[in-house]
Amino acid sequence: MQVIRYSNNKRIIVKHIGSGKTDDDIAALCDVGSEYIKDAEVQMPLFPDQDSRKNILLLEQCEYLGFYYSFLYDIIYKIQAQIGYIPITDILLTDLVIMRIVEPASKLRSIELLETYFGISHRRQRYYESALQWLNLKKQIEKQTLQFAIQEYKFDFSLLFYDVTTLYFETFEADELRKPGFSKDGKSQQPQILVGLMVTPEGFPVSYEIFPGNTFEGHTILPIIKSFIKEHKVQHFTVVADAAMISSANMEALREAKISYIVGARLGNISKDLFSEINTKLSRADGNIIRIRTDKGYLICSFSKKRYAKDKFEMDKQLGKAENLLKQPSKVKNVKFLKDENKKIELNLALIAKTTALLGVKGYYTDIEESVANNKTVIERYHELYKIEQAFRVSKSDLQTRPIFHFKEEPIKLHMLICFMALTVSKHIEIKTATSIRAFLTMCKKVSDARILDKTKNKEIRMRTAIPKLLNDKLKSLNLPH
Repeated sequence: MQVIRYSNNKRIIVKHIGSGKTDDDIAALCDVGSEYIKDAEVQMPLFPDQDSRKNILLLEQCEYLGFYYSFLYDIIYKIQAQIGYIPITDILLTDLVIMRIVEPASKLRSIELLETYFGISHRRQRYYESALQWLNLKKQIEKQTLQFAIQEYKFDFSLLFYDVTTLYFETFEADELRKPGFSKDGKSQQPQILVGLMVTPEGFPVSYEIFPGNTFEGHTILPIIKSFIKEHKVQHFTVVADAAMISSANMEALREAKISYIVGARLGNISKDLFSEINTKLSRADGNIIRIRTDKGYLICSFSKKRYAKDKFEMDKQLGKAENLLKQPSKVKNVKFLKDENKKIELNLALIAKTTALLGVKGYYTDIEESVANNKTVIERYHELYKIEQAFRVSKSDLQTRPIFHFKEEPIKLHMLICFMALTVSKHIEIKTATSIRAFLTMCKKVSDARILDKTKNKEIRMRTAIPKLLNDKLKSLNLPH
């Protein structure tokens, strides 16, 4: 079977289609030849083609080129569009956010992977030309993220969760921003930065800020919250944070700023009088709760049998370690239940007694009146703080925010902007689909586009695998039905 044309009364072979022996083979070759003629002809056909046999490929005339994850790209792109990032950012920044989610890597490596995964090409020079301009987008990105939270999650500013984490650098050289400090990653010898993050009750991020690595985390909460309130003209606000965030001075400052708070209490540091009051008033029955007025606001204490068992196990483990070290004085280190009394190492009986009395007891400080939020509600709100820890987990593990390999302040800030955008997309997917971002990506990667070169037309054809029902249900929850 050949495609021919006539020129000057001569027959010229344009394309050799193939050979067939059976009627079906010949019919298929005719269809392929007809399709080639349609593509090659400039003139429109006089009569419409009524033949139902279309897009027929002969394997011997095809070459497999590989596959792309174009479906996955489209989904993440559309979610960025839903959040409202697309009008703000240019296409390269959008694509770098997608690659941060799909396969975290350096910015230049990400540009290479965009070609590998999706067949999308960007000039490397384009990154250097645009990167500094992107630094000015932080406020716009946060504002749009907040608007999406209001629209999609009905966020009303009444409750916001705050926490910090540290991100270390693969270097030992410090500067004004990258400084050694207490490291949550166990990298205290390496310079780091401190990142404060605010999320909604659902765990959706709305704002972040970067601090020098040696900043005490308790000193970060007031600047970032006051800035957030001023920026968005918030009237009523309650922040939830862990015990490390709040000091007496911070609580006083929050009250002066009319910002309500719910924070964890470190009961090991309370006064003897307050300890005695808790020990007297709180009966050790599962679920019992008391509220005591203190100079830090109301102290709410609860007792849990499950917490008691956990605390008892940890205490016994630490006490056993202390007793073993007493048998080998030369190896004694700083251990919780040991003390140095007149150059003699011995058990700290007072601390053991206090710790025993507080087994199963958890404390929370708040300035909220019981008529506004009862004790149980306050405790439930505090326990939702795990959602910000989940956000940090996604950021550090799935998006590989750290370690950081940048050495200048501008690239560091740009890195954090890209990671923040990737985190909002990832958390939105997790919240709406009730699926981890890794599992969701795995499901989407099962839908791939096979790339086939039709040699008869020298044209690439793409064939997409079917979308599984489970994935389609997940997409519906994201308002992206297929």
